[in-house]
Amino acid sequence: MAGTSVNPYEMAQAQFDRVAGLLELDASTRDLLRQPLREYTFAIPVRMDDGQVRVFRGFRVQHNDARGPSKGGIRFHPQETLDTVRALAMWMTWKCALVDIPLGGGKGGVVCDPHNLSQREQEQICRGWVRQLARNVGPVSDVPAPDVMTSGQHMLWMLDEFEALHGGHYPGFITGKPVGMGGSQGRAEATGYGVVFTIREALREMGLDVRDTRASVQGFGNVAQHAIRLYTQIGGTVTCVSSWDQADQTSYVFRKESGIDLDELLKITDRFGGIDKVRAREAGYEVRPGDVWLEEPVEILIPAALENELRADNAPRIPATVKLIAEGANGPTTPEADSIVAAKGILLIPDFLANAGGVTCSYFEQVQSNMNFFWEKDEVLARLDVKMTAAFHAVSELAASRRLDMRDAAYVIAINRVAQASHDRGWV
Repeated sequence: MAGTSVNPYEMAQAQFDRVAGLLELDASTRDLLRQPLREYTFAIPVRMDDGQVRVFRGFRVQHNDARGPSKGGIRFHPQETLDTVRALAMWMTWKCALVDIPLGGGKGGVVCDPHNLSQREQEQICRGWVRQLARNVGPVSDVPAPDVMTSGQHMLWMLDEFEALHGGHYPGFITGKPVGMGGSQGRAEATGYGVVFTIREALREMGLDVRDTRASVQGFGNVAQHAIRLYTQIGGTVTCVSSWDQADQTSYVFRKESGIDLDELLKITDRFGGIDKVRAREAGYEVRPGDVWLEEPVEILIPAALENELRADNAPRIPATVKLIAEGANGPTTPEADSIVAAKGILLIPDFLANAGGVTCSYFEQVQSNMNFFWEKDEVLARLDVKMTAAFHAVSELAASRRLDMRDAAYVIAINRVAQASHDRGWV
């Protein structure tokens, strides 16, 4: 999906295989955990606004639910593939285990481009997706959430369809709902804030004052926007962001040496995170090709777009100033790029630790929906900070004690927890 030949599922399996060796997992446990328990692929026929019927391809993958119901987003993307969904579902399993919430990993998607669909057409896709899976998802089995190019409105259409089919109210079926309709305060901020909580702890361990650091951010969607807001609030400076331009079908970098103004950029940003190039130039931003975001002379890189964005062909271009990479996106760094990053002496906070704030807050929403009692925003974010901080230090301490990089240490903790649950259940 990132425009490369790298297969994300093969990458996720390679990462698992390496850590399975470190843990000395037996063959049956490896076979169970390196592939999904269940996969669903299906057609979603939709009558379009012009009267013609168009068939969309949908997916849902449930990687492992030994620790609890599957949990994971649904993304709408024209380049969605089953292998991408498989990889993301596997990463969700490790993510939930790492932050120690009682959920497993799942992921879903539809091959479509919401930019070219009306609201009615998008609603029909959402309802069709639920109709195909109504017997295989639910609050005690598989709990979806928003992802790339889906929103709280999409989740509400899906919830409404699920409740109509099952004849009751089941707000815990889906998360990412609008606040007031069973959604949680703080959910919008959760993933981006979680990224910054881990950055804050990493900088403390490295002896760096956040006020002396600058960051370059790839992407300008929900995760990137909230990460930028909190990072600047605690004293950091973001000098560059990249954004996808739908009209040009390419990305651009928006750079300002003195630091970007988030609120200024949000005023000229569309609902998909695309920044208006002309108005950005008028506001004093330098506009450059999108792939130069990683060449910015900063201390922190935050890839918060899609998979496979840091690769063997571009990772050597990362400047010597960079001390820390925090993966806001899922799977943005290939194994080959991991080696290059390590050789440069850069600390990398892996995706399923750095961006676990989203699924953690989704869990909080699920809990609140199921008990029909909702917390205030400050309480949600405080609980999130505790979870993310504890997870970061568990990974950091294991990495130091066993001389592992942060990704391998995070995998060791997560895979060991899922393997133990599978053993305890008698699956292997």
